[in-house]
Amino acid sequence: MPADLLATPDLLRSVFRRHAAGVAVITARGEAGPVGFTATSLSSVSAEPPLLSFGVGTGSSSWPAIAAADHVGVHILAEHQQELAATFARSGADRFGPPTVWREGPEGVPVLDGVVAWLVGRVVARVPAGDHRIVLAEVVHGDPSGTGRPLLYHQGRFQRLRD
Repeated sequence: MPADLLATPDLLRSVFRRHAAGVAVITARGEAGPVGFTATSLSSVSAEPPLLSFGVGTGSSSWPAIAAADHVGVHILAEHQQELAATFARSGADRFGPPTVWREGPEGVPVLDGVVAWLVGRVVARVPAGDHRIVLAEVVHGDPSGTGRPLLYHQGRFQRLRD
């Protein structure tokens, strides 16, 4: 078998660069204040009960707060929010400082303004998965009434839907 077909981290990254994914920001209340990160691993798991999942690296600065949080916020970003997505993806960024607009939402979870939709979920499990954890959360609150089209991530860049 050719070496370029053997399973490696680079192979996985190369294949998933070709997979377009929606862009979300996950937030939680931490001991030292709000935390959050950009995620493309968001998935609907079940309608009854309403469950969602996302992956988070155990080496990320947000992991300690996510590991301890009872509730998390999930925000579907709009196509005009590329800079917000980049801010929450950037290590060491002041993610909740200006120009980020947010408020304390249900269950004390930070809720971002101007998103297409948001949910608050009660964490029900954190499943080990390599250097990540898959977080399962049961949806307890939400608002789907934001406007605009969703932001996508493809080929290592934030993208817009095309008609």
